[in-house]
Amino acid sequence: MLTKRIIPCLDVKDGRVVKGTHFIALKDAGDPVELAEYYDKEGADELVFLDITASLEKRRTIVELVKRTASKVFIPFTVGGGIGSIEEIKEILRSGADKVSINTQAVKNPSLIREASKVFGSQCIVIAIDAKWDKDMRGWRVYINGGTTPTNLEAVSWAKEVESLGAGEILLTSIDADGTQQGYDITLTRAVAEAVNIPVIASGGAGNLEHIRDALKEGKASAALIASLLHYKKYTVREIKEYLKKEGISVRL
Repeated sequence: MLTKRIIPCLDVKDGRVVKGTHFIALKDAGDPVELAEYYDKEGADELVFLDITASLEKRRTIVELVKRTASKVFIPFTVGGGIGSIEEIKEILRSGADKVSINTQAVKNPSLIREASKVFGSQCIVIAIDAKWDKDMRGWRVYINGGTTPTNLEAVSWAKEVESLGAGEILLTSIDADGTQQGYDITLTRAVAEAVNIPVIASGGAGNLEHIRDALKEGKASAALIASLLHYKKYTVREIKEYLKKEGISVRL
């Protein structure tokens, strides 16, 4: 049985970790370097750092902050936000990241996925998909620019395409569920996980331990991305993993 991963997410804006609901109403959640170090020691499997306004503000990811954060962590570290070229990917990986997460620029220039996976290996390339249910589309519409701009792409079809282009992993966020603490969008997560053969990280909506279990079991996700539950100390990484183990889910304790 493949081990499921628990991944804290640091959404960074103006140098601070923030957390919102449906991608808006952002609240301060702490210092990214301190939180990264804490989660590393806590037993997190990986860490995701997203510069959430980089694409919208048409600027590059804050490299100095990435370097400082990377110096404190010894687990796989993914960085995303405003990354749009081979040179920028190289710079982020040189700054200490193990993987890059690409969203907006992958939609605008899908050939970047193919090129990047050839240069750096597909294991380095995570494609982030922010999706929202759309009744006209009868599916989940993909959004870019930090969830502010709708596209004509449907999430399950786009997931299959990014896999065919060489993506090694999908970071799937439900905009509908984000920050609600009402549970992950299991239907969306399962639809994408069943459509591709690469790992899918479920993101958006964790409010309790059962939600995490359901995303990994029913949603068939390979990993759960968690923010509010951990930042505001509702649970520790250890408590989450011990619960999952009791529920018959393979985790690294």
